[in-house]
Amino acid sequence: MKTVAVVCLLLVAVAFSQAARLRREDKPSYTTKYDNIDLDEILGSKRLLNNYFNCLLDKGPCTPDGKELRDHIPDALETGCDKCSDKQKNGTRRVLKFLIDNEPDRYKELENKFDPEGTYRKKYEKEAKEYLS
Repeated sequence: MKTVAVVCLLLVAVAFSQAARLRREDKPSYTTKYDNIDLDEILGSKRLLNNYFNCLLDKGPCTPDGKELRDHIPDALETGCDKCSDKQKNGTRRVLKFLIDNEPDRYKELENKFDPEGTYRKKYEKEAKEYLS
């Protein structure tokens, strides 16, 4: 009888772990087709950086990847980038650090557009301090 109970418990555990795995796989995510964009090239070029800023601030045309980024920023801020790939999360941190260190006025413009109330600044303050230090 104990053996049957143990086998049943194991089967239940396996079923739950499979269900959890499937939920993770079904989790919505942003497209990864732009994950291989060369961030160094963009951050190192005033022209490219200006083009992306103009796109994000609705002051100019967008490349397909710029439009994708602009359209997903509000959701990414709201959800803590839950739908982001690891590469997207790392790229976001890298770009934010670059902007804060090298382009603080532009960072402020983005903050004014996407976080005018300072909600996300407060929400991510601890994480930002850890990453930026």
